[in-house]
Amino acid sequence: MTTTAPRVLVVDDRLEMAETLADGLAERGFDPVALASAHEAVARLESERVDAVVTDLRMPDMDGLELLAVSRRLDPARPVIVMTAYGAIDTAIESIRRGAYHYLTKPFRQEELVIFLGRALDESRVRREAAALRATLQERFSPAGFVARSAALRAALDVVERIAPTDVPVLLTGETGTGKGLIARTLHALSPRSGARFVTVNCAALPEALLESELFGHVKGAFTGATQDRPGLFAEAEGGTLLLDEIGEMPVALQAKLLHVLESGAVRAVGASRERHVDVRIVAATHRDLRRRVREGTFREDLLYRLDVVPVNLPPLRERQEDIPPLVDRFLAAARARYPTAVVERFSPEALGRLLEHGWPGNVRELAHVVERTVLLCRRPEVSAADLPPLEDDRGRPAGPLGDAADAVLPVRELQRRYARWALGRCGGQRGRTAERLGIDPKTLAKWLDEATEGDPSGGETAA
Repeated sequence: MTTTAPRVLVVDDRLEMAETLADGLAERGFDPVALASAHEAVARLESERVDAVVTDLRMPDMDGLELLAVSRRLDPARPVIVMTAYGAIDTAIESIRRGAYHYLTKPFRQEELVIFLGRALDESRVRREAAALRATLQERFSPAGFVARSAALRAALDVVERIAPTDVPVLLTGETGTGKGLIARTLHALSPRSGARFVTVNCAALPEALLESELFGHVKGAFTGATQDRPGLFAEAEGGTLLLDEIGEMPVALQAKLLHVLESGAVRAVGASRERHVDVRIVAATHRDLRRRVREGTFREDLLYRLDVVPVNLPPLRERQEDIPPLVDRFLAAARARYPTAVVERFSPEALGRLLEHGWPGNVRELAHVVERTVLLCRRPEVSAADLPPLEDDRGRPAGPLGDAADAVLPVRELQRRYARWALGRCGGQRGRTAERLGIDPKTLAKWLDEATEGDPSGGETAA
């Protein structure tokens, strides 16, 4: 594979000087262009790919500072190196203040220019790659990329968008499979920390001693098997974000150490005598009721207050039925891309209605698995209800209009909401058809479907 040589403009009102430098750069693998006028350089910058500029400071008509300004306006990441006589050092320093990468005082050796030009191009490449990565992450994890027709999820994403640029700790709550990990990555991708690492640890997956070492690190000899220093995940996430998944399962002794980190911004490795400062944003996630665990004595109340600065509650899929049809479309497209030989092209209205009826105890993750399994096994373009795997609620029978509250006495508004959502599922997600079958107008149906944001405590938490 061939690599394009870096295009470098060498600008000096003494053309022979520019040509001499250009010849030396050409011998070292660059693609230089010698120019005797800053105006010529501007014309090239506006019409060609130029990777770097080497310019004299003092030139007639248009000097190096003006050329620097034009280059930065057209491409702020493009490095500019200025050349100056000894008597113009102050002007050279001013060029650095205005964004030049470096200045060289005449006379200088060709090797000096090659070294600084190489460094400048390397740094420019890294900055461009980081910017492209950030743009990709922001596009992928932007709230606009979420399926969020339901008011409850829209409220949660609105909070995420507002707090992402800050360093405030965030507590993500919600049932397993609601997307807490994805929301944590979104917070990181939309934050100024997106160029640094996003690190995650499952607090329920490791025993206490191993989790402590994993989080805070250890020094050589701290315990049996500690044959070398280990920095720990706080150190690995320096400048970035650390997701503490299943924080409700963290042992109480480690909770005290975590609280110290949140209060002081410093960690002490196991066996170490000194602390080290860390710059890390903490995002915690749990499906547990942490306030209940505080009452039970298994979670520190002071730690909860430190983590629960901005809570984001993700609603279960059964409370956001409006999102199921577009989620099915998204998962279907993803599965077809992964399995090009699959024949499934769409879900029938009956199959979609069956998916809308289900209570989804596994939430979005369960829906994704059901769609993928169906795409793999179904042998016809349109999925029928019979092609779906068995879908039963937690009690082993199909979910009805009242879900898990069939034997409960519910307020009329809650009955309206549940029945409207069940009817929407029976009608394949079509609101107009549902309103017609219920004998109400579409506005009334919309009000019933959104009743959770007004009267249901679990639906209202996301707006906090």
